[in-house]
Amino acid sequence: MNTLPRTYRLTNTLRVKLKQPLGELVTGSRNEIAKYLSDYIKKNNPLKVFAVGDVATANISKHGIDADIYIVDNKVMRKPILPVPLKTEREIHVKNPPGTITPEAWKVIQDATKETTVTKIVVEGEEDLLVLPMIMNAPQNAIVVYGQPHKGIVIVRITKEKKQEIKSILKAMTM
Repeated sequence: MNTLPRTYRLTNTLRVKLKQPLGELVTGSRNEIAKYLSDYIKKNNPLKVFAVGDVATANISKHGIDADIYIVDNKVMRKPILPVPLKTEREIHVKNPPGTITPEAWKVIQDATKETTVTKIVVEGEEDLLVLPMIMNAPQNAIVVYGQPHKGIVIVRITKEKKQEIKSILKAMTM
């Protein structure tokens, strides 16, 4: 699934399904979550680390955990926040309305996952669903970390099986 010829739109059924974690849910204080993630990375040595969401990005960055790509929208629970300060080599801006995955956002993620520069993707709109194209474009044995509101973070290990699961979710989205 290398190209995206259309815009994906979230259905009400999928909205409920996607409230469930797509990987391992890590709960606790922000310090405990960061420690768990740091230990997880040391133990599993993922090929790359990708972070989606402002709270997850801020927490891992604050605790010295680096990602290869960060996707943020400068909002928390749809309320504007100050941009998370990150050490990145490149910043890309893309439009992606709430409840959608646009072809442009997909392409930016696809291209960024192929590069070695640390990239911050700033979304005008909403970044929540961009975890799906991030999983689909991430290399095997990478991890995608994203926030689970009011609970913690989710760590998604990229496998063929996980990509198949995400592919079925994408197929269930409307045009």
